[in-house]
Amino acid sequence: MASWQEFERQAPDLAGVARRLMEGCRHRVLATLRKDGSPRVSGIETSWRDGELWAGSMPRAVKAFDLRRDPRMAIHVASAEPDMEDPSAWEGDVKLAGRAVEVTDAEVLEAFELPDSDSHLFRIELTEVVWTRVEGDEMVMDAWHEGAGVRQIRRK
Repeated sequence: MASWQEFERQAPDLAGVARRLMEGCRHRVLATLRKDGSPRVSGIETSWRDGELWAGSMPRAVKAFDLRRDPRMAIHVASAEPDMEDPSAWEGDVKLAGRAVEVTDAEVLEAFELPDSDSHLFRIELTEVVWTRVEGDEMVMDAWHEGAGVRQIRRK
């Protein structure tokens, strides 16, 4: 698993696009796994600090319990709807996958100044980042996988 900083080192251009799109909207969609293995999607906010990507959660949120039980997760960041007259003007979507590791260290939690003493804090470790967009008449995906670098996939 890679920290955000390590992802930036391995794929600086893709990391720049991903961060710009993520900073362009406050809310993201988090996918977790329920106890029975079925998917759950929830809203989540993220932030960057000390070369890491972080996500928080209100106390006793089911998404936090999901992540405690099974840290595998994905985050989807959608940009504004594409102009159907010019799909190439669409900025695209970003998807991240990896795991969310709960941080319980009192000093770290205090530094984040969370709104509630029972709030949850997770450090996101990445295995995959994908930026999907349209160029001309093609769907273009730049995909980074930990240890494998970036490859581009084009589909008509």
